[in-house]
Amino acid sequence: MLSKGLRCGLTLLCALLGAPALAAPVTVLKVVAQEGTEPKFIPAGIGRVVGVCIDLFRAIERTDPSLQFVGDQQWLPLLRAHSELATHQHDALCAVQKTDERARQYVFLDPPLFQLRYQLIARADDTAVINNWDDVRALGPKAIILTNRGYTTPEMLERVGGLHVDPSATSPAINLQKLAAGRGRFFLHRAPGMQGFIDRAGVAGKVKILPTVMATTNVYMAMGTHVEPAVRQRVQRAVQQLEKSGELARLLNKWD
Repeated sequence: MLSKGLRCGLTLLCALLGAPALAAPVTVLKVVAQEGTEPKFIPAGIGRVVGVCIDLFRAIERTDPSLQFVGDQQWLPLLRAHSELATHQHDALCAVQKTDERARQYVFLDPPLFQLRYQLIARADDTAVINNWDDVRALGPKAIILTNRGYTTPEMLERVGGLHVDPSATSPAINLQKLAAGRGRFFLHRAPGMQGFIDRAGVAGKVKILPTVMATTNVYMAMGTHVEPAVRQRVQRAVQQLEKSGELARLLNKWD
């Protein structure tokens, strides 16, 4: 590897001779695909992952060719992905909600990547009209809301209060099957990408998305505290450029 002084000297020599300057060294950032987080990461056959975060990694690399994300074709359960970022086994997580606990463990980069919309999914024949959480409370103890263990939704519903919640499932796909089988009245899940997720889970026609948006929250690029500040700043500048150019919005619309 060239020393910084030698690299600078060669770059100056190239400039004087009219030759191309040496490319900046590439910084490799380790990431993973988070299970059960469609449309951030979507399985697309054996050994292939697609989704908005895959597109975002590639867009950042095009914006700043000195950055390279590796590992996004390898799946990890969501809880483990968060744990491994906190223990510095990888370097970044894409589209993460900010909580007090996570803010102590990671560095969140501005601006937000996009906003999540939380909506209720019900069985296709359910006649309930839901405009707010009071409408859910009025349905009584049988109006069980399915959520996922390890996600932020159980904590969100606890803050709302007065609701009957089943947070036992380990993946959104399991909750869709539980809902279709009548083991809950609603499933609180997030958009964008909700209809595509329902279709891929094989329950299209069995469930429906209720129109009311029950909550919204921003998601961010989160980076490990071990990543050098200068590297975090480069990623942040790339995200800012993508937001300013409208590319972030275009990526999200592709998967919504």
